[in-house]
Amino acid sequence: MSDPKTTIIFLGDGMADESIESLGNRTPLQAARTPAMDAIASQGQSGTLLTLPEGFPTSSDVANMSVLGCDLKTDYCGRGALEAAGRGISLQSDDVAFRVNLTTTEDGIMRDFSGGHIDPEPAAQLIDLLNEAFATPTIRFHSGVSYRNILVLSGAEYSPEVKTDKPDDNHGNPISEHLPTAKTPEAEATATLLRRLIAEAPAVLENSDVVAKRVADGHPPTNGIWPWSGGRAGAIRSLKEKYGISSAVISGVDVITGLGVCLGMTPIPVTGATGYIDTNYEGKADAAIEAIRSHDLVYLHVEAIDEVSHAQDLDLKLSAIEDFDRRVVERVLNGINSDVRTVVLPDHPVPIRIGTHTRVPVPVAIHDPELAPDHILTFDESACLDGSLNHMRGPELMGQLFGPVR
Repeated sequence: MSDPKTTIIFLGDGMADESIESLGNRTPLQAARTPAMDAIASQGQSGTLLTLPEGFPTSSDVANMSVLGCDLKTDYCGRGALEAAGRGISLQSDDVAFRVNLTTTEDGIMRDFSGGHIDPEPAAQLIDLLNEAFATPTIRFHSGVSYRNILVLSGAEYSPEVKTDKPDDNHGNPISEHLPTAKTPEAEATATLLRRLIAEAPAVLENSDVVAKRVADGHPPTNGIWPWSGGRAGAIRSLKEKYGISSAVISGVDVITGLGVCLGMTPIPVTGATGYIDTNYEGKADAAIEAIRSHDLVYLHVEAIDEVSHAQDLDLKLSAIEDFDRRVVERVLNGINSDVRTVVLPDHPVPIRIGTHTRVPVPVAIHDPELAPDHILTFDESACLDGSLNHMRGPELMGQLFGPVR
């Protein structure tokens, strides 16, 4: 398109849910006060989007790749490789990158996929300890954001063809039943190494001064690791190549920043963006207001709602949705020109009932000042089912916004 309309996409990670009896059989989106998102829906057009198709993991990397128009069959490269890009880690052709969670384990049970939402500084200290214990010329841990870290294995002997379960799907489950396994004979050495690191890391972490201090301060022990979603750097076509647009990404988590880097988007860091409910909401909103002046598309991602949904904390989910609406969406709407197109959606559901991702299509609303609104008045899972955008799949949202791929 020769003259693309400037667009902001508001992405509330994990915001969609199911009806909950204690909310009068409403979803959190229906129960929360969300006038800004409702305004986008009532002034625009609504529908749904399938972001997690069968055959791919139910993870945020897949979902956000769908939202941003990727062809999963050719573009999917594993979360580890995307997060490495988000940290500025250059991967060689034979490098395999895994996402590594710092976790809390007890009696062989995975109790917390986030290690008590460990702060970045002690997390980095624990990564240093892991490197002291295990690093070699071909094995290296890298610090990320809080519990979200990266393991890079270098050399032809390593393979990404390892089955690894998502840690946030396995609260309360025995680790021994979810250890990495090789998908191919060539990957057996990699799976064996990952299992060894999982087995030996607790002795390094739980006896450290870092963990002892956290426990003394009332935090759960961050005493385990969980490597998952390995992959090699792929060749993803940029949004500029596909749609002829300039774009920017604002996120507090490496996987989204890294995806943006791979798509040729300008990453915009925001001080205090933590990927949790203490994130700098206003800073993200202000960064988007500034970025839309020089980019055709700004992708504003907020992780906090996903985190509290995994924790199955309904009160915090309601609060996080309202923070997203008031402190991000409303603030941006008040700070941009009236001709900017706005889009709001989650990347996937995380029902409080189960605390894990599901493949249910998510609600989406688009306000384009040049298009007549449909009859939908609120932004939620039920209302959007009847919107004029109907039921889109994956890349169809970007096609709706910016036309066919070039």
